[in-house]
Amino acid sequence: MPARRELQEQLNALREQLDQNPPLSEPEREHLHQLMAQIDAKIQLENQLQDNNLVDGVNLAVERFEVDHPGIAGTLRNIMLTLGNMGI
Repeated sequence: MPARRELQEQLNALREQLDQNPPLSEPEREHLHQLMAQIDAKIQLENQLQDNNLVDGVNLAVERFEVDHPGIAGTLRNIMLTLGNMGI
């Protein structure tokens, strides 16, 4: 399904951004890794049931990183849109 492929590409882009070692605290980095693991699990299970916790978590991360890390926040916004398009 194209939406899952798009979500995977966006997740890969987020991983690449984190690999460039932006100035994140260890808790911030861990929080993003946990979100990415949750998103990966959703992709692997191909579960398209609505999961407000996942979307809420991504939304909170967008708010958290918006000012200091706009590139990461932008990628997270794209992930939120794709999750919405997938019905999650």
